[in-house]
Amino acid sequence: MKIIRAKDYNGMSRMAAHIISAQIITKPDSVLGLATGSTPIGTYEQLIHWYQKGDLDFSKVTSINLDEYKGLSPDNDQSYHYFMYHNFFKHINIDLNNTYLPNGLEKDSEKACEDYNHIIQKSGGVDLQLLGLGLNGHIGFNEPGAIFEKETHLVKLTQSTIDANSRFFECLEDVPKEAYTVGIKTIMQAKKIIILVNGENKADIIKEALFGPITPLVPASVLQLHHDVIVIGDESALSKIPQ
Repeated sequence: MKIIRAKDYNGMSRMAAHIISAQIITKPDSVLGLATGSTPIGTYEQLIHWYQKGDLDFSKVTSINLDEYKGLSPDNDQSYHYFMYHNFFKHINIDLNNTYLPNGLEKDSEKACEDYNHIIQKSGGVDLQLLGLGLNGHIGFNEPGAIFEKETHLVKLTQSTIDANSRFFECLEDVPKEAYTVGIKTIMQAKKIIILVNGENKADIIKEALFGPITPLVPASVLQLHHDVIVIGDESALSKIPQ
């Protein structure tokens, strides 16, 4: 595991973008595992900037996102389909036919999960997985207590996650209570993993995830077992980790 300290959010985002860029340049047909939320937006903005300068080509890239809310359509402005399109995909030359997210409108949860597992397997697996970190240690929507052996599955979101996501909705009642997420087993099969953390409120959980016991109660702790993990954080998030 490698830990990279950045001065601030912009520095963290730029460092992550450098690694992703190197992946694409080295392997133009890379399969990227992508994340949503506020943390990776700066990374996407940097990648867009380099694409617009002519430094990057996404035309052969495949993207596989971690999750999607159950019940939200792709054109819902709170869906992760919508988020990825407006924050990243529409600004680069990626083939939209090669961008994948779980089908939030599939009522048959088992079918939705099986279909997404098949997409991941057909792609040949993820070359580089980008992750954020929840305040309770979740990665993707794999909440505390999630079984490490799971692939794509439907999860009931914890109250802390619902509360954290409520800032994106008009009211708490509008926040979806379930989501499809790529499981920890699949995340751990990625060849390389980058996990981004920023802000003082992540300091305790990132220390616990990296240096505490490996336990389903802290889902991100399983990353200690991966052969190629890069942790990129700002000074505040990594303040409790020894130099």
